[in-house]
Amino acid sequence: MALDLKQLIKEEYKKCAASPAYFIKKYCYIQHPQRGKILFGLYKFQEEALFNLSENDFNIILKSRQLGISTLTAAYALWLILFNNDKNVLVVATKQEVAKNLVLKVRVMYDNLPSWIINLGNANSVEDNKLSLRLTNGSQIKAVASTGDSGRSEALSMLIIDEAAFIEENRVSALWTSTSQTLATGGKAIVLSTPNGTGNWFHKMYTDAETTPNHKFKTLKLPWYVHPERDSLWRKEQDELLGPRMAAQECDCDFSTSGNTVIAPEILDFYGQTFIKEPMEKRGFDGNYWIWEAPNFSKNYIVCADVARGDGSDNSAFHVLEAETLEQVAEYKGQIGTKDFGNMLYGVASEYNDALLVIENANVGWAAIQPVIDRGYKNLYYSLKDSVLLSDPLMHLKKGYDLKDSSEMIAGFTTSTKTRPMMIGKLEDYMRNKEVFIRSKRLLDEIKVFIYKGSKPEAQSGYNDDLVLAFCIGLWVRDTALFMRQRGIELSKSALNNVQVTGVYNSNDYNNHNQFIMKTGNNRDEDIRWLLK
Repeated sequence: MALDLKQLIKEEYKKCAASPAYFIKKYCYIQHPQRGKILFGLYKFQEEALFNLSENDFNIILKSRQLGISTLTAAYALWLILFNNDKNVLVVATKQEVAKNLVLKVRVMYDNLPSWIINLGNANSVEDNKLSLRLTNGSQIKAVASTGDSGRSEALSMLIIDEAAFIEENRVSALWTSTSQTLATGGKAIVLSTPNGTGNWFHKMYTDAETTPNHKFKTLKLPWYVHPERDSLWRKEQDELLGPRMAAQECDCDFSTSGNTVIAPEILDFYGQTFIKEPMEKRGFDGNYWIWEAPNFSKNYIVCADVARGDGSDNSAFHVLEAETLEQVAEYKGQIGTKDFGNMLYGVASEYNDALLVIENANVGWAAIQPVIDRGYKNLYYSLKDSVLLSDPLMHLKKGYDLKDSSEMIAGFTTSTKTRPMMIGKLEDYMRNKEVFIRSKRLLDEIKVFIYKGSKPEAQSGYNDDLVLAFCIGLWVRDTALFMRQRGIELSKSALNNVQVTGVYNSNDYNNHNQFIMKTGNNRDEDIRWLLK
């Protein structure tokens, strides 16, 4: 009878070694948040995911929250190290704490295994702590935080990157570069995450794998509704619990509606579907000057520019905006010398009815502004040197904006810690209210990867925001310049209303000082007979 029992155990062990699904469903216990310790009974979508993990060496999974995919990955990792000698599994995540959670799931399953599975596989633990589990068969799993050299010296059998979309771009790129060579000789990789906007390493890797024939990564998409216990009521509750934006990120597996973008994803989608169109003409030596509308003599325009060196990763950029409707009518983005860029701006602004020309003046900006000054452009934007005054249009008026001393002014627009948030705020306001007409796909693509890093809005790592910042400058200047112009008109009207006129003027009355005086409010009368000359 004892021999029969031993034989049964051996046969059962063989079944477990041959099938991860059989082993997991029969012997892996998990800690369920509501039901406590239970066997990991796999749903159909989990079994299909497990088949992908076992059949393909490279898997990338775009998933909704709380589908048990991290737990499934942990169970598969346990199967790998239990039934194979000398397997080295590395778990990497945004933080060590997150990676540790996956290893903890492995340890919980391991601790609840029958002793005969461990003994037959020579898989007793020789190192068991919060970050690693090492077995007597030479196999191990360990957790580390993501750094550029994570796993560089490791001979890896399997790499697991958890919540990959939330790892900093430079770290995950360096990590993949450092580990992919060791995996190329027979190792496996599992990359999984909920989405976190577009443009990051996970998004690029997933979309490349999805669209490239014979890509080494096998994609798997698991939105919220693959779970049989979820329905539309559950999805609605997620909106209430998390808010629509976070719920879309956590549930829908949609890159475009996720992420910490400055502009809400639904607004970006609206602009992409409504306003974006191909330019009617592409000009310039590089074909990067895009035009949607030729100059109209009856309209006023603003040309707003951000200047780069012309020899690096950044680009010089400008937009031509119709001042009243805020329609984008032309745009440039390219690498061009600063002097050539200045001359180009002079030509474009002149062509668009001597447009108000606004050039960002930080660093190399001056090299583009100087040719404009040298050629005597008459409608170049000047800023107040005092950044406090610059950030408050009311202060311009209080300090006599229209009567300013030229020594207090500086050519171009000054981006500072005070003006930058307000510029970006203008972009958010105008796009949220759909009051600006963006035509350029290039600009919209930049806005899609313009995100909050902490509290600071800037381009996602590996991307540029040249078009975005030039556009923000144009919106801010347009509002403040027009505001001050209108206020100047109102002030002039108010001043003229204070003029006291007696009788009807004729040419013989010029010498009658009393007929043309203006009360200034400071007990002085101002002679304005110069108006009659």
